[in-house]
Amino acid sequence: MSELPYKIRPAAFRDAAGIVRLIRNHPDALVPRSISDVLQNIDRFFVAEAAGAVVGVVSWAILPELGTAQHPSIEMKTLAVDAEWRARGVGAALVRRALDRIEELRPEQALVLTFVPEFFRKFGFAEVSKEKFMHKLYTGCVNCTRYDNPFTCPEIAMAKPMAGAERA
Repeated sequence: MSELPYKIRPAAFRDAAGIVRLIRNHPDALVPRSISDVLQNIDRFFVAEAAGAVVGVVSWAILPELGTAQHPSIEMKTLAVDAEWRARGVGAALVRRALDRIEELRPEQALVLTFVPEFFRKFGFAEVSKEKFMHKLYTGCVNCTRYDNPFTCPEIAMAKPMAGAERA
């Protein structure tokens, strides 16, 4: 088996500029993220690296719950692949690596908002109501300038059942 021309690895501080560049190259699909936000959350990013450059990225965020975490959810977000690297398995490799990491945290579900639901169906995601994302809608989507409100946005909400948090 030949070696892949890219590798998937945890992001490092040195990757922040490349991550922000990829995000900015996808203005119609991704919410902008500042360099400070990327740096503060660098431990929640994986990158695809080829020839020393960041050619793909994925991140995740833990969605908060009030009180004891009974139904923890993690949102997969900021999935982007450089145009020259699309259709070469980079996006799928990033999603698999992120799902492996998310699974270690034992959430009840992984969530994603996406314009490409067919891609995420391959990983076991299914469409759900956007109401599963109320925290995200109130803290992130409410500031979006592209759509009148989060419920008119054409992004599709999807969920993938996970192992679930261990019960006390």
